[in-house]
Amino acid sequence: MREDKEENTKYTKPEINEIKQNLTDLGFQVTQNNATEKPFENPYWDHFERGIYVDVVTGEPLFTSKEKFESSCGWPSFTKPIYKESIRYVEDKSLFMNRIEVRSQIGDSHLGHVFNDGPEEMGGLRYCINSAAIRFIPYDKLDEEGYADYKDRV
Repeated sequence: MREDKEENTKYTKPEINEIKQNLTDLGFQVTQNNATEKPFENPYWDHFERGIYVDVVTGEPLFTSKEKFESSCGWPSFTKPIYKESIRYVEDKSLFMNRIEVRSQIGDSHLGHVFNDGPEEMGGLRYCINSAAIRFIPYDKLDEEGYADYKDRV
């Protein structure tokens, strides 16, 4: 459970026109229309700097660099979210597959999918996330961007 209940009200989902205005076309298509970016052609698949990843729509913290790992799939991969309540799980039967889609709780942004082929020593899950759905905040910018409370998590 989240340590700070105010965290639930700190982030809000903007109106759709504002989302469209603030995101790239790809970011909008991924987060709002369940699109998927190309593997290995996105900024975070091989990015391992210390910091946190937030929902590009709301700014809600989702993942830390501590849980990020190299999965060789071409998208950023994490073993778990910062808070289990930050993620919503949805059955996805599109593209003739059975998968579990992950969405941000507050923004309802499509993030990617979760699979059971992650590192066993870290719980066995792989959250395969679209870079277009998240924004990275480096450790040395956490204070400046209002995420100082997350410094001890990375």
